[in-house]
Amino acid sequence: MRHIDGLDGLRSLVGERIGESAWVTIDQAAINTFADLSYDHNWVHTDPERAASSPFGSTIAHGGHSLAIIGGLLQQIFRVDRTRLILAYGFEKVRFPEAVPSGSKLRLVVDLAELREPAADAVDAVWRCVVEGDGFARPACVADMLMRYYGEA
Repeated sequence: MRHIDGLDGLRSLVGERIGESAWVTIDQAAINTFADLSYDHNWVHTDPERAASSPFGSTIAHGGHSLAIIGGLLQQIFRVDRTRLILAYGFEKVRFPEAVPSGSKLRLVVDLAELREPAADAVDAVWRCVVEGDGFARPACVADMLMRYYGEA
């Protein structure tokens, strides 16, 4: 776990690799749970028998599932100290270059791509998030996540 020293610490890290998470396994139980939570029960996600004859050869995780794990995996990689409030502000440029077959191992790699200063006491960090799959030719997900950090009062 990397500790970043407040807004000045963020300013000093623009353009740098911040770190990588541990690998997590996306199994069929996790895919089914995500299907229930998202109300998306498309057969390519939830029907292993039918999905076996799909171009993927098995069920695959929802693209949104690959995106949804980013927030939790970020918490394994770093923490910004000396802030009074942190808000998830949104995503930019989200793509799903590679399908995630059931049983795949994924991890998050994150860089601090950009820092914007919307106010004297706040910064918007643009985190370049790449969800890698073990043995994948391309990432499962690439997204720029915006987080707003307010400095200490």
